[in-house]
Amino acid sequence: MTKRIVFTGGSGKAGRHVIPYLKAKGHEVLNIDLVALECPGVNTLITDLTESGQAFNALSVHFGFEGFETGKGPAPVDAVVHFAAVPRILMRPDNTTFAVNTVSTYNVIEAAVKLGIRKIIIASSETTYGVCFAEGDKDFHAFPLTEGYDVDPMDSYGLSKVVNEKTARAFAMRSGADIYALRIGNVIEPHEYDRFPAFLADPPSRKRNAWSYIDARDLGQIVDLCLARDGLGFQVFNAVNDTITADGDTQPFLAKWAPGTPVTEDIQGNEAPISNRKIREVLGFREEHDWRKYVALP
Repeated sequence: MTKRIVFTGGSGKAGRHVIPYLKAKGHEVLNIDLVALECPGVNTLITDLTESGQAFNALSVHFGFEGFETGKGPAPVDAVVHFAAVPRILMRPDNTTFAVNTVSTYNVIEAAVKLGIRKIIIASSETTYGVCFAEGDKDFHAFPLTEGYDVDPMDSYGLSKVVNEKTARAFAMRSGADIYALRIGNVIEPHEYDRFPAFLADPPSRKRNAWSYIDARDLGQIVDLCLARDGLGFQVFNAVNDTITADGDTQPFLAKWAPGTPVTEDIQGNEAPISNRKIREVLGFREEHDWRKYVALP
């Protein structure tokens, strides 16, 4: 079933691939961002989501000029996908990163709930697992990294994502809306697979990403699956691809390159250390873009 979707942050690295994927599935999309997205059939509304009034307005406007022809005002919105954020540390001061990410997420979820929108998908992050932007060489608590992990980031970005998950949970409990938080892995665009030979040659360089990633196009599939699945309330999903960014099986690789981290559940074959079993089992995710399709192994 096609839906009318407000997508925040669609001009960013992930959004500029996810929105075309959703359009190809027949969904109608309005992009909310601070810069325009070049995507046929998708209007961008320039919006500062840290201002509550702008967030409410952006979630309740016409998607384009054609909306005025109905004479009935803006049509209802079926879902909000919230990707807008300061996308990492060291781009803006830490306090600004934290404030922008948490306040904008609060404003978007509050506006959606009060406007009667019953499906909200937010971008959380692999950084919640605490190693990506850690000070020094920090070990993960245990592998595989599942959605039940005790997240403990040190940095302003990862911390903002933990707060956003709690905000989403609070509004879901309060309203009964479905709010799904995607812990998105290191996003890889189609042109970036030329980086993988260097990843394979230097395994320690990928520890901070837990030797995992998500193809931006497969992220589009995950968002589409979330849109289609109703009735789950608040959920956290790891949004990563199936396999480890390494040649060979995962458990012996981790024994060599992450000896300080216990493996507490069976990891089959070359499964990624960040587990995507939940999106496979609950949502029916089927990876389409394994890195091995694009990278010749040595």
